[in-house]
Amino acid sequence: METKQQTKVQPAAKKSSGFQGVRAAIWIIIACAILAVLIYKFVFGNPDNFVGGDPNNQVKSGNLLGLIYKGGIVVPVIWTLLLTVIALSVERFLALKTAYGKTSLTKFVQGIKDALKKGDMAAAQSMCDKQKGSVANVVGQTIKKYKEMENTQGIGIEQKVAQIQQAHEEATQLEMPVLQMNMPILATLVTLGTLTGLLGTVIGMIKSFAALAAGGGGDSLQLSQGISEALVNTASGIFTSWCAIVAYNYFSNKIDKLTYALDEVGYSIAQTYVANHEA
Repeated sequence: METKQQTKVQPAAKKSSGFQGVRAAIWIIIACAILAVLIYKFVFGNPDNFVGGDPNNQVKSGNLLGLIYKGGIVVPVIWTLLLTVIALSVERFLALKTAYGKTSLTKFVQGIKDALKKGDMAAAQSMCDKQKGSVANVVGQTIKKYKEMENTQGIGIEQKVAQIQQAHEEATQLEMPVLQMNMPILATLVTLGTLTGLLGTVIGMIKSFAALAAGGGGDSLQLSQGISEALVNTASGIFTSWCAIVAYNYFSNKIDKLTYALDEVGYSIAQTYVANHEA
């Protein structure tokens, strides 16, 4: 009697439901740039921050907003970068929260491993359906492949395990773009913040030395403005880079944890198949 082997087309893994991130990050940057200009003009440049109500005059004593305004044209650029870091941090937080699923990732992984030890694939699939998120999607697709291999004849156990692992890797690769989205922008902002602050420092010092070269007491205001621009922009640039590197490292760590969980569960599923189908 001839056994016919049917080849089933494995459906593509479904992506995580819920918020998956902003793909067109350029619109976030543009919105942050507009907001930064408005803050520079109407908040930092508020006449109440300056002597005589004129932004061209000296800053009132102890007024931080007016001092920031004196940083010059580089200020809205730095604040665009800072606001972009904040906006992308919120975007990544929401996207990764969706990717992790509804319950604790550690608890979910342990539950899947316990179900695998008992050989209860139905319970494991049920947990994936309830958990949702990237890990649950990948595990769910791997379990489906596991069940398919149990009904497949004509190939060895090594080939079946390889196909299960391949299904796991393909599902993982489908989810990775959602996890890594906009992370390169955060990494770039780490450097841009510092460099833009240094640019403001150089511009401010140029003004300061120009005032010194002119000489005379009448240039003291221009000298102080140049020094203020240098110091304010340096501090703002460093603060922007600090926020960017904290955000980048935090979200990179979250992505690494999720990736490790995927690898751990994928290995457990493959080993369970070997243990349950050894000759």
